[in-house]
Amino acid sequence: MILINVKWTIRAERADEWMALVDDFTRGTRAEPGNLFFEWSRSVDDPTVYYLVEAFADGEAGAAHVTTEHFRTAMSWMPDVVAETPGLIYVGDATGDGWGEMGEVTPR
Repeated sequence: MILINVKWTIRAERADEWMALVDDFTRGTRAEPGNLFFEWSRSVDDPTVYYLVEAFADGEAGAAHVTTEHFRTAMSWMPDVVAETPGLIYVGDATGDGWGEMGEVTPR
C-alpha cells in the first residue's frame, strides 16, 4: 500500500468552496480500482487549510492515478486556487491494505 498525505492551503476567498471544487476529482479517484481511500478534512485551526489522506493498493495503482483524466483536469485548475504549493508526506511501502485498529482505545 502507498499512503499519501497532502496539506492544501487554499486562497482565503476560495476556501469555503474547496470541497465543491474537488468533488469530481474526489469521485473519480474513489472510483479507481486501486484506490483504497481518499478522504478530505478541514483544519480546525485554519479554515484555509485542508488535509487529504489517500491510499492506493500499490505503486502501480498510484502511477495509474496520475494519468487519469480527473487527475489531469484537477491539476490544470488547482494552481489558480491554492495559496501555496501543497505539502506532501509519501509512504511508499506502508504495511496493510487500509486502516488498522488503534490498540489504546476501544468502545466500552
